[in-house]
Amino acid sequence: MKYLTATDAGLISCHACGHLQPRARTRAGHAHQRCQRCNSPLHLRHPDSLARTWALLIAAALLYIPANLLPVMHTASLVGDEDDTIMSGVVYFWTSGDAPLAVIVFIASILVPMLKLSVIALLCFTSQRRSTWRPVERTKLYRLVEFIGRWSMLDIFVVTLTVALVRFQSLAVITAGPGAIAFGSVVILTMMASMQFDPRLIWDPVDEDKQQPTQHSQDHPHE
Repeated sequence: MKYLTATDAGLISCHACGHLQPRARTRAGHAHQRCQRCNSPLHLRHPDSLARTWALLIAAALLYIPANLLPVMHTASLVGDEDDTIMSGVVYFWTSGDAPLAVIVFIASILVPMLKLSVIALLCFTSQRRSTWRPVERTKLYRLVEFIGRWSMLDIFVVTLTVALVRFQSLAVITAGPGAIAFGSVVILTMMASMQFDPRLIWDPVDEDKQQPTQHSQDHPHE
């Protein structure tokens, strides 16, 4: 069963306000069509969506390494100075009897960012290859990343909570380390990468495959 898309119907949607309107055919060298409601430029797909997503994703992946290797907090006490990374904080809470807090820090600060990077990379790779592999499941993965993106700042909150708890439990001066800056940059870059990705790129190859048999039957009608 062939379905009619907005592009087939000659319609275009505004990225800013979502207004659906007839698509005008602009000549080469002329300005893009603008939205009738908010006057924003209209595009069938986000311009350079994959290139921008890849750039933000690679930057986030590179910063993810120092975010886990560099100390996120520096502790200065009467005993001496100590630097703690995210993983050492997880080990500290686990060995000190705060297993639930250790699990929360591990999931929010290590597991979730890694999964977001992996999912966005999978979506970009399959869309760039114009793959028709499991488009429904890939769309659900994109929606999952978008949902998690709303709570991405929870990762920063967990790091802040970790610093506050350690400071409360010990007589020491605790300051944020360079790993916290790298970690915050990873969170922001992954949020921007998911916003730049256009999920309609997942379905473009699927629509083309469904239209090819129809075009072939029109070129060679049955006698």
